[in-house]
Amino acid sequence: MKGLLFLCVANSARSQMAEGIARSLLPDGAPIFSAGSHPTQIRPEAIAVMREIGIDISAQRSKSVAEIPLQTVDTVVTLCAEEVCPVVAGDVRRFHWGLPDPAATDGSLTDRLVAFRTTRDELHRRIGVFLASAEVSGSPPAQAAPLVDRSPDDDILKRH
Repeated sequence: MKGLLFLCVANSARSQMAEGIARSLLPDGAPIFSAGSHPTQIRPEAIAVMREIGIDISAQRSKSVAEIPLQTVDTVVTLCAEEVCPVVAGDVRRFHWGLPDPAATDGSLTDRLVAFRTTRDELHRRIGVFLASAEVSGSPPAQAAPLVDRSPDDDILKRH
């Protein structure tokens, strides 16, 4: 894998958490990016729930796709569910993981944090499987712990 880009609309929650998780799982200096079609600002709930698992994303910022050095990217993962996902032109591998936006959760701080944790945990699971797959690395998958909650209809490596 040359470079990995996580995309959503606001680049405030899902893609920010995905960038942080991927950075924690890959060697230092690996080209990992996140961006949005309409960037806003990183959500404090995203920073908080990532800190709970020892990943600090507080220095990250919301970015436009135009700010990403796309010549260094060969894999794009879109994370939109209910919104229209941004599109990146070019010869890249494309994957779509339609995850609900935790930033859209109404209710108390507790309710919002539960939504962010759910998304964080699902992203962590999917990214772990994704990075261990031969589809990404070009080599046989590394020996990894089995996934307990993997459902047969959850094809996280599905290309779009």
